[in-house]
Amino acid sequence: MREPRFLVDADLARHFSGDRRVVLGSDASRHAAAVLRLKAGAPIRVFDGRGGEYRAKLAVAARRGDVEVELVEPLSGLPESPLPVVLALGVSRGDRMDLAIQKSVELGVARIVPLWTVRGVVRPEPRKAGDRLARWRRIAEGACEQCGRNRVPAFESPQPLVEWLARRPREGTAIRLAGAGGRTFASLPAPGPPLTLLVGPEGGLDPREAERADASGFVPVRLGPRVMRTETAAITAVAAAQLLWGDLGPGPG
Repeated sequence: MREPRFLVDADLARHFSGDRRVVLGSDASRHAAAVLRLKAGAPIRVFDGRGGEYRAKLAVAARRGDVEVELVEPLSGLPESPLPVVLALGVSRGDRMDLAIQKSVELGVARIVPLWTVRGVVRPEPRKAGDRLARWRRIAEGACEQCGRNRVPAFESPQPLVEWLARRPREGTAIRLAGAGGRTFASLPAPGPPLTLLVGPEGGLDPREAERADASGFVPVRLGPRVMRTETAAITAVAAAQLLWGDLGPGPG
């Protein structure tokens, strides 16, 4: 049986060199106690979201409240993809955005940039920005727990596309998902890191947004003959990039 994995907000290396005890967060503790019904001594794995992962065991029986675990030994964990992918994603409606984030994290993206766009159905609400970002981070953390990653992707705060284009770093390769007029993924040379993928919301980017993106260095690329939903397009683009140049295929060269 696969050992349960939990993300902990702690410096695991420091704790391992000390008393080797860490406390699971409230959500993880509830899951260990109420859902998994783990007993004292049960083997688990914990990771800190920054590359550290350890085999551990429950120090006490899981009950209500925080659960303490004892670190047993460090683990090498899964290496990150050799292709760092930045997913710049037009904010879409709840379930679609959630699915795109969850699956792109499982596929290995390194950074996610939520963007407000002209055609986006979801409108900016400053008072909800923090809640949205916290929700997306929780989804990313859960995806890391499930897929075995020990490094949680970085998130930028939601921001207007035009503002992000004006100040984004220009290193690496930038691809914009486009319609039938774009190039194909297979026709592109191996990208320089990082690879930035720009995916519009429902309805795609406004033509003026697309022009601004191309003027800032993005290459229009098509995914195929079919019209995809925004969450499907994001997942497919990340998968195609990882297959061609990352860790889902042989990689470049």
